[in-house]
Amino acid sequence: MDMLKDIYADFFEDGSKRRRPDRTKGSSPEIRNKQTHTTVKISSGDALKNAQDAIKEAHALFDNAPTAAPVAVAAAAEQPEPAKQEPETDPEEELDALIGLEDIKHDVRELADFAKVQKLRKEQGMKSVPVSLHLVFTGNPGTGKTTVARILGRMYRKIGILSKGQLIEVDRSGLVAGYVGQTALKVQKVIQSAMGGVLFIDEAYALAQENDSFGQEAIDTLLKAMEDHRDDLIVIIAGYTGPMEGFINSNPGLKSRFNKYIEFPDYTVEELEKIFYLNCSKYEYVVDEDAKNQIRNMFEEIITNQARRVAAMENPGAEELRRVTLADLWDNTVQEAAAEKAKAAEAKEAEKPEAAEAEEPEKPETAEAEEPEKPETAEVEEPEKPEAAETEETEKTEAAEDADSAAAGEPEA
Repeated sequence: MDMLKDIYADFFEDGSKRRRPDRTKGSSPEIRNKQTHTTVKISSGDALKNAQDAIKEAHALFDNAPTAAPVAVAAAAEQPEPAKQEPETDPEEELDALIGLEDIKHDVRELADFAKVQKLRKEQGMKSVPVSLHLVFTGNPGTGKTTVARILGRMYRKIGILSKGQLIEVDRSGLVAGYVGQTALKVQKVIQSAMGGVLFIDEAYALAQENDSFGQEAIDTLLKAMEDHRDDLIVIIAGYTGPMEGFINSNPGLKSRFNKYIEFPDYTVEELEKIFYLNCSKYEYVVDEDAKNQIRNMFEEIITNQARRVAAMENPGAEELRRVTLADLWDNTVQEAAAEKAKAAEAKEAEKPEAAEAEEPEKPETAEAEEPEKPETAEVEEPEKPEAAETEETEKTEAAEDADSAAAGEPEA
């Protein structure tokens, strides 16, 4: 600022402060730059031209300023290096590399081919068949639904159906708010983040609960957005087969927009093994042959434990027959037997004090029963004692009389 002030001083300062040229010497006015110690000569010609020359001189001074280079270097040093991104693979090749899911791969290719041809027809001015690209993925968890949805979004971006092709995954908690009026705003925010790509809603049937106004508000907002942004938004809802069918049939709007179902089957034992070894190879792990045999045995042990657990149920359904729980990961028969044995021992120990307590009250009853008998016996014996004494005395008297008679010489009677 000081430099510019010095340059423009003669043009913009008031008359009292303006430096006037020394006309007595016949020299042109000069402006001295205090920072660069350079002198700019100003002719007495057109004032506008003088100002333009001064501005050019100022630009030259700024361009040659010695602090410009260090500032630029410092700014460049502060900028973080861009993160290295892995090269993006072709979505069709990634689809082919999936283990199993042959029917799923066929359906996905058909969907992509159909969408591609309809887009080409539209570009040529032809009529295109109005069809919904929204999908319903049914099947158990862990069968590849999210992975296929992500690949499908990238395939649609590749052929120009979607502008971005990203996947946004949510469930009920990501759509429903806790207060009235906020659910619609929350759904709209999620939809904006999914624009140009795929919105994947897992366990979508959780939105249609009984007497649930919040879930219904989320469904209504979602249906409107699907209609408003059908050219650059694809919605895929996923979940168990039975609940998903009930969810779609519960709302005419859902039924009209979701008319394409893709069922994901469970993986076989061989496919699960391949998936395990593929992940090991992906993260640079090597599995020994002995470990491979043990891994297969672990699977057989798990399904055996699951069969033992399900067999104890009454009329297990399809869901129970498929599900493997945490308890099925190891054999609990030994632990359960030990627990039952310990429980029986505890019950036996608990019975001993009860038996002792049951015997103790019997003793007073026996004593009470015996005590009344003693007085009765005493009462019976006491009257007998006088009778015996009287008899003995009578006998003694008779014996004395007999002795007296004998002494007197009387004959016995």
